[in-house]
Amino acid sequence: MPIPEDVTGDEIDKDVRQELQSLPKTLAEDVAKNLVMVARLIDEDPEGAYGYSRVALRLASRVAAVREAAGFAAYANQKYSEALAEFRAARRMTGSVELWPVMADCERGLGRPEKALDMAGASEVHKLDKAGQVEMRLVAAGARRDMGQLDAAIVTLQSPELASHSVQPFTARLRYAYADALLAAGRLGEAREWFAKAVEADRDGSTDASDRLAELDGVEFVDALDENEAANEAPAETAPSTGTAPSAEGATPDVTEGERASADEDARDGDV
Repeated sequence: MPIPEDVTGDEIDKDVRQELQSLPKTLAEDVAKNLVMVARLIDEDPEGAYGYSRVALRLASRVAAVREAAGFAAYANQKYSEALAEFRAARRMTGSVELWPVMADCERGLGRPEKALDMAGASEVHKLDKAGQVEMRLVAAGARRDMGQLDAAIVTLQSPELASHSVQPFTARLRYAYADALLAAGRLGEAREWFAKAVEADRDGSTDASDRLAELDGVEFVDALDENEAANEAPAETAPSTGTAPSAEGATPDVTEGERASADEDARDGDV
């Protein structure tokens, strides 16, 4: 796949670059460029990111960072079985538990919420950092919802991180998930409160909490561009009447002044 000229490969994380040092220089550069493209496209063009990940995987399947990138690209395209296989391979290579939550979410994607819950209770979770543990909590709550256990999902999300007033990178998503679970359970007042709190924490717009809050408040947004287009497409005002009847089938044709005078004279002659 073509690589844009502005991509050098130097954009990748230093830890990944260090991993690639085990490869010949030219090969390492090619792999790095493809990994940069995966990171660049994964949100806006998941299919494109997946294509670049497959190229990187073909070039360097024994590099853990490559397997991880391939896993995330497959995950973004809802190829959960493939993603899970790549994440497992990366974990075997590194021994890290960092990917444990997303592996559990792949189990959800494969229709196995019970397996995801088993993973949420495994010893690996205790080895995760705070962000990873919150992520695992989100996955477990999602698995509960998959199983129709709304109340259990709500309880799963209740945690010190949810109650904390300090804003962390995961705070907006945690509050959003809690609000969404409350709404699904029909607890509208509480849901509105937590969507509002999610908006406060969502500094980079990673969720649509503001839209959800507006929807609960009955606010309807109108796109200004759509309004302008509608105005431009509106029919023109009807022109003022000139006093002449429009021509139509069966209507009396217009009569000239000369024809009218002649007709009046004939009528008078007929009366004599």
